Amino acid sequence: MLMLVDCSNCRTPLQLPPGAATIRCAVCKSITRVGDPRTNPPAPPSYRPTHSSVNGSYNGPYAPRPGPSSTADHLQKKAVIVGISYRYSRHELKGTINDAKCMKYLLINRFKFPESSILMLTEEEIDPYKIPTKHNIRMAMFWLVQGCQPGDSLVFHYSGHGSQMRNYTGDEVDGFDETLCPLDFETYGMIVDDEINATIVRPLPCGVKLHAIIDSCHSGTMLDLPYLCRMDRTGRYVWEDHRPRTGTWKGTSGGEVISFSGCDDDQISADTSALSKVTSTGAMTFSFIQAVERGQVSNPTYGSILNAMRSTIRNADDEIGGGVVTTLLTMLLTGGSAGIGKRQEPQLSANEPFDVYAKPFSL
Repeated sequence: MLMLVDCSNCRTPLQLPPGAATIRCAVCKSITRVGDPRTNPPAPPSYRPTHSSVNGSYNGPYAPRPGPSSTADHLQKKAVIVGISYRYSRHELKGTINDAKCMKYLLINRFKFPESSILMLTEEEIDPYKIPTKHNIRMAMFWLVQGCQPGDSLVFHYSGHGSQMRNYTGDEVDGFDETLCPLDFETYGMIVDDEINATIVRPLPCGVKLHAIIDSCHSGTMLDLPYLCRMDRTGRYVWEDHRPRTGTWKGTSGGEVISFSGCDDDQISADTSALSKVTSTGAMTFSFIQAVERGQVSNPTYGSILNAMRSTIRNADDEIGGGVVTTLLTMLLTGGSAGIGKRQEPQLSANEPFDVYAKPFSL
């Protein structure tokens, strides 16, 4: 049975091998000692069989998928979609749950993701293990990559608040870690980019593809990927090398990871109705979906999508005023004014550099 223990130093949940007495954390490298597993409490309820099928197998939100008969059969699609509105708080956002629903619709109808393979975490969910708390987001990230094999296409979409915190390990170019803000971040803290990288980037084996769509402030390097596509307004670009000088590997175990994010690390992202003209959305999610849908005939590349997203946001720049809430949160969390006055420019990062105008976009 799968058993999780929290790292004794940074509290990252770790998968304990059967019979192991110690385990080393992939994030902070500290060693956690574990007692006799028979004396430990049972695994979290999200891993217990709560919904049984005819043959008695577990069909809950974090259930492992059955293995394929061969690698050729294993062309499966799987997604985690997180939308957090922070309802009834001073940090409330209006468009994040709309973003989540629109992204689910896109994945099902455009890219043929089975609805049963999409895990939604929003405040509207009835299942308590699908509320976007820190623990549930962590478990969902583990679920996303669990059992992945060559041919799999994975998607992680997040729409909510993002922030920064001072980095003391020397593995960040700008000296700051980027963070996601779960629904309960004020009580249990944020999810740091080091943990996100260790959970859904580094374990990916050869032949597995992961796309991340991160719609939040300070999201440029939210996955801590080794390369950032630095593109100017004319569309010319270079790949910046963000590999840490400390020697820590932030790439994959052979798989492919590409991330679209709402803005650069020192910028804020808008939650606004200026783009849709009907309802509030995240500017990044709206522009991403619009770029993908408009490219339906012309076979979009990663470069054409990034340019289209930036153009959409730039053209609506004068109307977008929804960054006020996200700026307020940044000031509350960091005690500063980072990003104020800097309009967002969506970013592209990857585990390996590639020709963004030659590589076709596909999920």
